[in-house]
Amino acid sequence: MLLESENIKLRAPEPEDLEALYRWENDPVLWPSGCTIAPCSRYDLKQYIASPKDLYESGQLRLMIDLKPDFKTVGTIDLYDFEPHHHRAATGIMVDREYQRRGIAGNALSVLCCYAFSFLRLHQLYAFIPADNEPSRRLFNRCGFTERGRLSSWQQTEEGYKDVLLVSLISDL
Repeated sequence: MLLESENIKLRAPEPEDLEALYRWENDPVLWPSGCTIAPCSRYDLKQYIASPKDLYESGQLRLMIDLKPDFKTVGTIDLYDFEPHHHRAATGIMVDREYQRRGIAGNALSVLCCYAFSFLRLHQLYAFIPADNEPSRRLFNRCGFTERGRLSSWQQTEEGYKDVLLVSLISDL
């Protein structure tokens, strides 16, 4: 299938995902990696799940990562800042701490790349990675992403400002 591999399946969020999304979106440990600065309500998440997910309309697409064979939901992967004219989008991934270091993120990112390049016909995917986040750097590198630049003092953290790397993968289709 288009959005799955032997080990994982990517799918649209369902109402049953509310509690997992609520837990992940409200985990302050994850906030520095994104742009979240405040908690998210269950009401807002219910509205998000119920709203249409057309990439061309909203400029973003969130997919849940289900682990086979029991289809346990273990994370999310996103396309965002979609640029239809330039055929590119940013991507981000989050795997629950309990399921990290099992190859799930790499598998999900590979499936997303195939979908983005073959079905959506995107030309380029890119991501912003904190320069000191070695696991994310290795993940994107293993999936073929190349470092394109360093954004100095880009991300504010409790320890001060940190550099962020811009990585991208250009389709060969």
